[in-house]
Amino acid sequence: MKKVITYGTYDLFHYGHLNLLEKAKELGDYLIVGVTSDSFDKTRGKINVQQSLMERIESVKATGLADKIIVEEYIGQKIDDIKRYDVDIFTVGSDWIGKFDYLNEFCKVFYLDRTKGVSSSQLRSDMRELHVGLVGRSASLLKFEKECRFVNGISVKGIYSDNLNLIPEMLNKLDMVTDSYEKLLEEVDAVYIISHPKNHYEQIKTALNKGKHVLCETPITLDDEESKELFTLAEQKKYVLMESNKTAYSTAYARLQLLIKSGIIGRVISVDARCTSLLKDEIQSDDWGSFFAWGPVALLPVFQLLGTEYDKKFIITQYDKEHNDFDLFTQINFLYESAVANIKVAKGMKSESDLVISGTDGYIYVPAPWWKTDYFEVRYENPQNNKKYFYQLDGEGIRYEIVSFLKSINTSKNFSYIDSNISVAITKIMKEFLEKKNVEEIL
Repeated sequence: MKKVITYGTYDLFHYGHLNLLEKAKELGDYLIVGVTSDSFDKTRGKINVQQSLMERIESVKATGLADKIIVEEYIGQKIDDIKRYDVDIFTVGSDWIGKFDYLNEFCKVFYLDRTKGVSSSQLRSDMRELHVGLVGRSASLLKFEKECRFVNGISVKGIYSDNLNLIPEMLNKLDMVTDSYEKLLEEVDAVYIISHPKNHYEQIKTALNKGKHVLCETPITLDDEESKELFTLAEQKKYVLMESNKTAYSTAYARLQLLIKSGIIGRVISVDARCTSLLKDEIQSDDWGSFFAWGPVALLPVFQLLGTEYDKKFIITQYDKEHNDFDLFTQINFLYESAVANIKVAKGMKSESDLVISGTDGYIYVPAPWWKTDYFEVRYENPQNNKKYFYQLDGEGIRYEIVSFLKSINTSKNFSYIDSNISVAITKIMKEFLEKKNVEEIL
């Protein structure tokens, strides 16, 4: 029996896919089809796959051509699969000519002519493009605009800022540059907001009432009741409101969450997160303090792993002597029924900005800067059992966040990696901190 193997993403399954599978089937007696996993597709640059792995597997299965379907998950797997299944022929589309010649050492390699005029990438591009407007004055807008170029189906249309001089690099990049928020909303389908948190509520509400989708940098607002109102409004109007926090979308952090939930370190007892940096310039009147800048990032693993129903919390902070609304350092201790957590954030103090998650069987160590890591370690009492995990990080997680935002809009389903109840819990603490409620100050 002659065995044939081929691989593909098979997103938005079309007659080109069917044609290739039929040709592959004709090469032998038994056809094995490898469907690439979402995480492996990311490493290959395919970051706007529209369908889940199971949906893509079902599409291949429905053709009746595959005798066996496997999942491709890592680089080098093709060689492993060829050996494991005693494959005689490897085949793939002619757009990969020469790429897999190295497999001739293990089996015969055939490149099949692709069906002209159709591809999943083209189908995704042909969908109505989402026009996004940028809102704010942060240099992070440059990163967001750059990452949008890697995602099919989305483009940055223009920018609104109350101080365009702070982001001169953007002025020649976009079709529309305006100091009128209303004008921007007239020209776009969605907005990405990274203004000062005090402006978020009005900007989000205005956008939703104008029929626009919203991706807003964390925190959503500075008041939990306002956050609840906005999520309710978005649901009622059937528009997407997502919190932007690139950490949640970085591959390593997402895999870390799944491993912990699988019980790899037992029951989580403690979460310690630190985010610190030193001031580079003098403090300005509208600068974000340590907690506004870093708090939502540090709170994310606490609430995602331990939940939002803590019993007690203690806030200790130190404000700048000349700017009493700018905290140089803030620490929050959480007490849960059977766990504890501690976060430290600072713009005026430097320490190891790592993340440590302790459990009953072991612990996970994520080195600094943990919020954009591509690597972490699972450690045990016996160091021989320790294991290191490495994941590719493209665009600091921003492009994966954009993909989730776009997918949520296109499918009318929520693909956010951050539950709205966590967003609300973060803003509740923001409000209490802003009001200096139960906050102890270090002089």
